[in-house]
Amino acid sequence: MVNKIDAIEIITYAEENGITIWIDGGWGVDALLEEETRVHNDIDLFVEESNSKIFIDILKVKGFAEVTESYTTAYHTVWKDTKDRIIDLHIFKLNEQGYIVFEGEAYPPSVFSGIGKIGDKVVKCIDAENQVLFHLGYEHDEKDVHDVKLLCERFDIPVPSEYK
Repeated sequence: MVNKIDAIEIITYAEENGITIWIDGGWGVDALLEEETRVHNDIDLFVEESNSKIFIDILKVKGFAEVTESYTTAYHTVWKDTKDRIIDLHIFKLNEQGYIVFEGEAYPPSVFSGIGKIGDKVVKCIDAENQVLFHLGYEHDEKDVHDVKLLCERFDIPVPSEYK
């Protein structure tokens, strides 16, 4: 589990070393909502490839070890420490046009335009509209339904048909 204090601590690892990260997933949703609305198994972070080795070295120093999952790739790794805190790390590149390239897909820079808060800490995250879009096209669970409905309600986004 990654609680609010853990999330802030992990984000601070990057910030103290001049590394910009963006929050995705459940913590990204709660950051946009500026409140912790549910329990989080992990924290999803995006880091630019040019900073990934430094950030991974920091995670290792802080006691995190890489864990192989069925969905692990060179650009999507999972890190866990002895407190069972899990970081779902997404490594991306920026192309010449400034688009975010992650696992072969290119996304406009506006995807990273979200600003939220975890506790009193202001954080960068995926914006609300793209958070909703990224919740489409797969078998969703209760957490997905919870997150999408709260985002749609708070940001006046139409609820996608697969969530009605």
